[in-house]
Amino acid sequence: MDDAKTRTRRQIIEVTAGILEREGAQAVSTRSVAAAAGIRAASLYQLFGDKDGLLAALAVHAFDLYLAEKHTLVQTDDPVDDMRRGWDAHVDFGLRHPAFYLLMFGPDRPGRRPPAVEQAHELLLKFLDRIASAGRLRVPPDLAAHLSVAAVTGITLSLIGTPAEKRDPEISTRMRDTLVGSLTSDPPSATDPGLASRALALDAALTNADEATLPLRPTETALLHDWLRQLAR
Repeated sequence: MDDAKTRTRRQIIEVTAGILEREGAQAVSTRSVAAAAGIRAASLYQLFGDKDGLLAALAVHAFDLYLAEKHTLVQTDDPVDDMRRGWDAHVDFGLRHPAFYLLMFGPDRPGRRPPAVEQAHELLLKFLDRIASAGRLRVPPDLAAHLSVAAVTGITLSLIGTPAEKRDPEISTRMRDTLVGSLTSDPPSATDPGLASRALALDAALTNADEATLPLRPTETALLHDWLRQLAR
């Protein structure tokens, strides 16, 4: 695409974004966008095909803005707290850009998500992988990601549908903390007995167990005793 077409395309997207955020999706039409951009409708059709193509391009633009904000979040030494801040940033974006958010995550475009959706998912997985590496994730990262997206988009869409003067921010906070609490565990305590003490405790429990109830053969039990005593050194 040459420079002139690139500039025209960018101008159309910016004009469409302005109409969408000021007046809502119902005000977006090829005629209204062409008039606001000062171009012929034929030029719009050449670049985007139709209104649906224009909205698809606008969804990509919205996700670009969303990802740009996400990338500004500074990581701390506490990945779980970073997850909470990521939730808050997601909800904040939706409430500042409700029309964009409905275009991105609303139910009227099922199965039609721009490639940036995958980028957002990969970014979330990076957050969750950090939590897993810290030994604080209770479920596999993929499952945690799906649960997180379902929860945060549901809350954000619900808040968008609530008149601003009636929104209770505590709803988002409570859902966030409930979700994070169910997916993560507390950091290891400074008084944690450590691997050696845990190995000794399991060795003692194994010694005191009824051999008839153990799902191990005698040779396997002896090998496990040996491993545990090596870990306890």
